[in-house]
Amino acid sequence: MLAKQWLTHAREVMTRIEETQMDNIRQAAEIMANSIEAGRWVHTFGCGHATLPIEEMYPRIGGFVGFHPMIELPLSFFTRITGEMGVHQFVFLERVEGYGIEIMKGYQFDPRDTMWIFSHSGINNVNIDVALEAKKKGMKVVAFGSAAEAQGKQTRHSSGKTIFDVADIVVDTCAPLGDAAVPLKNHQDKVGPVSTMAFVTSVWMTVTTVAEILAERGVKLYIHPSHNVPGDETARQRLEEALAVYKQRIAGV
Repeated sequence: MLAKQWLTHAREVMTRIEETQMDNIRQAAEIMANSIEAGRWVHTFGCGHATLPIEEMYPRIGGFVGFHPMIELPLSFFTRITGEMGVHQFVFLERVEGYGIEIMKGYQFDPRDTMWIFSHSGINNVNIDVALEAKKKGMKVVAFGSAAEAQGKQTRHSSGKTIFDVADIVVDTCAPLGDAAVPLKNHQDKVGPVSTMAFVTSVWMTVTTVAEILAERGVKLYIHPSHNVPGDETARQRLEEALAVYKQRIAGV
Protein backbone atom coordinates (compact mmCIF):
# COMPACT_ATOMS: atom_id res chain seq x y z
CA MET A 1 0.00 0.00 0.00
CA LEU A 2 1.30 3.45 -0.92
CA ALA A 3 -0.13 4.84 2.31
CA LYS A 4 2.21 2.63 4.32
CA GLN A 5 5.12 3.47 2.02
CA TRP A 6 4.60 7.17 2.75
CA LEU A 7 4.33 6.46 6.48
CA THR A 8 7.57 4.47 6.38
CA HIS A 9 9.38 7.33 4.63
CA ALA A 10 7.96 9.85 7.12
CA ARG A 11 9.09 7.76 10.09
CA GLU A 12 12.56 7.35 8.57
CA VAL A 13 12.89 11.13 8.22
CA MET A 14 11.82 11.69 11.82
CA THR A 15 14.28 9.04 13.01
CA ARG A 16 17.14 10.67 11.05
CA ILE A 17 16.31 14.03 12.62
CA GLU A 18 16.46 12.46 16.07
CA GLU A 19 19.68 10.57 15.35
CA THR A 20 21.62 13.38 13.64
CA GLN A 21 20.21 16.79 14.59
CA MET A 22 19.80 16.92 18.36
CA ASP A 23 23.01 18.90 18.92
CA ASN A 24 22.11 21.40 16.19
CA ILE A 25 18.59 21.74 17.56
CA ARG A 26 20.00 22.45 21.02
CA GLN A 27 22.38 25.10 19.63
CA ALA A 28 19.54 26.76 17.70
CA ALA A 29 17.31 26.67 20.78
CA GLU A 30 19.99 28.32 22.95
CA ILE A 31 20.25 31.22 20.48
CA MET A 32 16.46 31.60 20.38
CA ALA A 33 16.15 31.39 24.15
CA ASN A 34 18.66 34.21 24.51
CA SER A 35 16.55 36.42 22.24
CA ILE A 36 13.31 35.69 24.06
CA GLU A 37 14.87 36.10 27.51
CA ALA A 38 16.10 39.54 26.41
CA GLY A 39 12.52 40.52 25.61
CA ARG A 40 13.27 40.35 21.90
CA TRP A 41 12.05 38.25 18.98
CA VAL A 42 12.70 35.09 17.07
CA HIS A 43 11.52 36.22 13.63
CA THR A 44 10.30 33.36 11.42
CA PHE A 45 10.33 33.49 7.62
CA GLY A 46 9.71 31.19 4.67
CA CYS A 47 8.05 30.97 1.27
CA GLY A 48 5.38 28.71 -0.17
CA HIS A 49 4.87 25.54 1.84
CA ALA A 50 7.76 26.64 4.06
CA THR A 51 5.33 29.09 5.65
CA LEU A 52 3.38 26.16 7.12
CA PRO A 53 5.84 25.49 9.97
CA ILE A 54 5.70 29.22 10.75
CA GLU A 55 1.92 29.15 11.03
CA GLU A 56 2.15 25.92 13.01
CA MET A 57 4.32 27.31 15.82
CA TYR A 58 2.67 30.64 16.65
CA PRO A 59 -0.03 31.60 17.39
CA ARG A 60 -1.48 28.28 18.48
CA ILE A 61 -2.21 26.17 21.55
CA GLY A 62 1.06 25.23 23.22
CA GLY A 63 3.00 28.00 21.51
CA PHE A 64 4.30 30.96 23.47
CA VAL A 65 5.19 34.62 23.02
CA GLY A 66 8.60 35.30 21.50
CA PHE A 67 8.13 34.04 17.93
CA HIS A 68 7.23 36.65 15.32
CA PRO A 69 5.80 35.29 12.04
CA MET A 70 6.88 37.18 8.92
CA ILE A 71 4.68 35.85 6.11
CA GLU A 72 4.31 37.76 2.86
CA LEU A 73 0.92 37.03 1.27
CA PRO A 74 2.28 36.74 -2.31
CA LEU A 75 4.83 34.21 -1.04
CA SER A 76 2.53 32.30 1.26
CA PHE A 77 0.63 29.08 0.87
CA PHE A 78 -1.52 29.72 -2.17
CA THR A 79 -4.96 28.26 -2.79
CA ARG A 80 -6.03 30.03 -5.98
CA ILE A 81 -3.47 28.02 -8.00
CA THR A 82 -4.04 30.13 -11.12
CA GLY A 83 -5.18 33.72 -11.51
CA GLU A 84 -4.47 36.20 -8.71
CA MET A 85 -1.48 35.11 -6.57
CA GLY A 86 -1.17 31.83 -8.45
CA VAL A 87 1.66 29.35 -8.76
CA HIS A 88 3.32 31.10 -11.70
CA GLN A 89 3.65 34.38 -9.81
CA PHE A 90 4.92 32.66 -6.67
CA VAL A 91 7.64 30.73 -8.50
CA PHE A 92 8.75 33.99 -10.12
CA LEU A 93 8.71 36.09 -6.94
CA GLU A 94 10.68 33.73 -4.71
CA ARG A 95 13.51 33.92 -7.24
CA VAL A 96 13.60 37.74 -7.50
CA GLU A 97 16.80 39.01 -5.93
CA GLY A 98 16.22 42.17 -3.91
CA TYR A 99 12.65 41.33 -2.94
CA GLY A 100 13.77 40.09 0.47
CA ILE A 101 15.61 43.36 1.09
CA GLU A 102 12.36 45.25 0.53
CA ILE A 103 10.50 42.87 2.86
CA MET A 104 13.00 43.57 5.63
CA LYS A 105 12.37 47.32 5.38
CA GLY A 106 8.88 46.80 6.82
CA TYR A 107 10.05 45.70 10.26
CA GLN A 108 12.09 46.88 13.24
CA PHE A 109 15.02 44.64 14.20
CA ASP A 110 17.58 44.46 16.98
CA PRO A 111 20.95 42.66 17.12
CA ARG A 112 19.53 40.59 19.99
CA ASP A 113 16.90 39.13 17.66
CA THR A 114 17.16 35.78 15.89
CA MET A 115 16.09 35.20 12.29
CA TRP A 116 14.72 31.66 11.77
CA ILE A 117 14.34 30.80 8.09
CA PHE A 118 12.72 27.73 6.54
CA SER A 119 13.83 26.69 3.05
CA HIS A 120 13.75 23.15 1.72
CA SER A 121 16.33 23.64 -1.06
CA GLY A 122 18.11 26.74 0.30
CA ILE A 123 18.77 28.23 -3.15
CA ASN A 124 16.02 30.81 -3.73
CA ASN A 125 16.78 34.50 -3.59
CA VAL A 126 14.15 35.87 -1.22
CA ASN A 127 15.27 33.67 1.67
CA ILE A 128 18.94 34.45 1.03
CA ASP A 129 18.19 38.19 0.84
CA VAL A 130 16.45 38.03 4.23
CA ALA A 131 19.30 36.04 5.78
CA LEU A 132 21.99 38.39 4.49
CA GLU A 133 20.08 41.46 5.67
CA ALA A 134 19.58 39.87 9.09
CA LYS A 135 23.32 39.24 9.38
CA LYS A 136 24.02 42.87 8.42
CA LYS A 137 21.77 43.96 11.30
CA GLY A 138 23.73 41.84 13.75
CA MET A 139 21.20 39.03 14.18
CA LYS A 140 21.96 35.35 14.42
CA VAL A 141 20.47 33.37 11.54
CA VAL A 142 19.11 29.84 11.95
CA ALA A 143 18.16 27.87 8.83
CA PHE A 144 16.05 24.71 8.66
CA GLY A 145 15.99 22.73 5.44
CA SER A 146 17.28 19.74 3.53
CA ALA A 147 20.91 20.82 3.91
CA ALA A 148 22.75 17.58 3.17
CA GLU A 149 20.58 16.79 0.16
CA ALA A 150 21.10 20.32 -1.18
CA GLN A 151 24.90 20.19 -1.06
CA GLY A 152 26.34 21.01 -4.46
CA LYS A 153 23.07 22.51 -5.70
CA GLN A 154 23.67 25.84 -7.45
CA THR A 155 22.28 28.89 -5.67
CA ARG A 156 20.25 31.42 -7.63
CA HIS A 157 21.69 34.34 -5.63
CA SER A 158 24.48 36.60 -6.89
CA SER A 159 26.32 36.18 -3.57
CA GLY A 160 27.08 32.62 -4.61
CA LYS A 161 25.70 31.39 -1.28
CA THR A 162 22.80 29.18 -0.29
CA ILE A 163 20.78 29.81 2.85
CA PHE A 164 22.80 27.08 4.53
CA ASP A 165 26.05 28.92 3.75
CA VAL A 166 24.74 32.13 5.32
CA ALA A 167 23.23 30.68 8.50
CA ASP A 168 25.03 30.54 11.83
CA ILE A 169 23.23 27.30 12.73
CA VAL A 170 21.69 24.80 10.31
CA VAL A 171 19.24 22.08 11.26
CA ASP A 172 18.88 19.48 8.53
CA THR A 173 15.28 18.37 8.16
CA CYS A 174 16.53 15.18 6.46
CA ALA A 175 13.83 15.24 3.76
CA PRO A 176 14.75 14.16 0.22
CA LEU A 177 15.56 17.06 -2.08
CA GLY A 178 12.76 16.07 -4.45
CA ASP A 179 10.39 16.13 -1.45
CA ALA A 180 7.85 13.61 -2.75
CA ALA A 181 8.75 10.15 -1.50
CA VAL A 182 6.46 7.53 -3.02
CA PRO A 183 6.89 6.20 -6.60
CA LEU A 184 3.70 5.73 -8.60
CA LYS A 185 3.08 3.12 -11.26
CA ASN A 186 3.24 4.46 -14.85
CA HIS A 187 4.33 7.93 -13.69
CA GLN A 188 7.67 9.75 -13.74
CA ASP A 189 6.94 11.91 -10.68
CA LYS A 190 6.53 10.63 -7.16
CA VAL A 191 3.68 11.52 -4.80
CA GLY A 192 3.56 12.09 -1.05
CA PRO A 193 5.91 14.93 0.00
CA VAL A 194 7.49 14.76 3.46
CA SER A 195 9.16 18.16 3.86
CA THR A 196 6.26 19.76 5.75
CA MET A 197 6.14 16.88 8.20
CA ALA A 198 9.92 17.19 8.61
CA PHE A 199 9.65 20.93 9.19
CA VAL A 200 6.89 20.58 11.77
CA THR A 201 8.74 17.78 13.57
CA SER A 202 11.93 19.82 13.84
CA VAL A 203 9.96 22.95 14.80
CA TRP A 204 8.37 21.39 17.85
CA MET A 205 11.58 19.64 18.86
CA THR A 206 13.20 23.09 18.79
CA VAL A 207 10.41 25.11 20.38
CA THR A 208 10.02 22.65 23.25
CA THR A 209 13.78 22.83 23.80
CA VAL A 210 13.57 26.64 23.88
CA ALA A 211 10.79 26.33 26.46
CA GLU A 212 12.87 23.90 28.52
CA ILE A 213 15.90 26.21 28.51
CA LEU A 214 13.86 29.27 29.50
CA ALA A 215 11.99 27.41 32.24
CA GLU A 216 15.31 26.23 33.66
CA ARG A 217 16.48 29.86 33.69
CA GLY A 218 13.37 30.90 35.60
CA VAL A 219 11.88 32.88 32.70
CA LYS A 220 8.07 33.11 32.67
CA LEU A 221 6.56 31.93 29.38
CA TYR A 222 3.29 33.31 28.08
CA ILE A 223 1.80 30.15 26.63
CA HIS A 224 -1.39 29.99 24.57
CA PRO A 225 -3.70 27.59 26.46
CA SER A 226 -6.46 25.47 25.03
CA HIS A 227 -9.78 27.22 25.63
CA ASN A 228 -11.72 24.06 24.71
CA VAL A 229 -11.05 22.06 27.88
CA PRO A 230 -14.13 21.85 30.14
CA GLY A 231 -13.53 23.13 33.65
CA ASP A 232 -10.52 25.34 32.88
CA GLU A 233 -12.00 28.62 34.06
CA THR A 234 -8.85 30.72 33.60
CA ALA A 235 -7.91 29.65 30.05
CA ARG A 236 -9.39 32.75 28.46
CA GLN A 237 -7.61 34.96 30.98
CA ARG A 238 -4.26 33.29 30.25
CA LEU A 239 -4.80 33.70 26.52
CA GLU A 240 -5.61 37.39 26.94
CA GLU A 241 -2.48 37.82 29.08
CA ALA A 242 -0.31 36.19 26.40
CA LEU A 243 -1.80 38.36 23.66
CA ALA A 244 -1.32 41.49 25.78
CA VAL A 245 2.37 40.67 26.22
CA TYR A 246 2.70 40.03 22.49
CA LYS A 247 1.04 43.37 21.76
CA GLN A 248 3.42 45.18 24.10
CA ARG A 249 6.48 43.56 22.55
CA ILE A 250 5.41 44.15 18.96
CA ALA A 251 4.77 47.83 19.80
CA GLY A 252 8.24 48.11 21.30
CA VAL A 253 6.96 48.80 24.81
